[in-house]
Amino acid sequence: MRGTLMLSWILIICLSLVAVQSKYYSETRPVHHRKPAKVTNLHFFMHEHTGVTAVVVAQANITSNNSSVPFASLVAVNDPLRTGPEPDSKVIGNVQGIVLLSRMNASSTQYIDFGFNTGRFNGSSLSVFSRGEPGLAVVGGRGRFMLARGVALFNPILINATNVIIEFNVTVVHY
Repeated sequence: MRGTLMLSWILIICLSLVAVQSKYYSETRPVHHRKPAKVTNLHFFMHEHTGVTAVVVAQANITSNNSSVPFASLVAVNDPLRTGPEPDSKVIGNVQGIVLLSRMNASSTQYIDFGFNTGRFNGSSLSVFSRGEPGLAVVGGRGRFMLARGVALFNPILINATNVIIEFNVTVVHY
């Protein structure tokens, strides 16, 4: 009985020391990848059709808003990615995500994913989480773009009441 009591106290003390010494992180160590980093440059066009591939899902209740791009709006997008600005150019993937229009001058914050479904990058995607000036930050990826980081520069080609075409030049570092 006395041995069991002593063992119980030793166990309680050890467990309390473990709880006191535990950390929610580990030591930072340099990462050594088996594969060397690659730099890939991508060039494609996003084709958006208002009300079809981009839909306002939430909007502030502002009665004096006459802008074509309403202030304080949350827009869901599912736009095709194409090889050129022409509407009949080859589809290579799509953009899915949400865009928050947060200022009167049509500034936006974007949480989007460029998904590719053809060619060398079939099944791969790039994740973007950024404000739009002067480019979008690539913060991750999957498939061939595992651990991706980079920048997506964009140039609006066409913006009217129903269509938006944006050219993207993306430079991404991945493994």
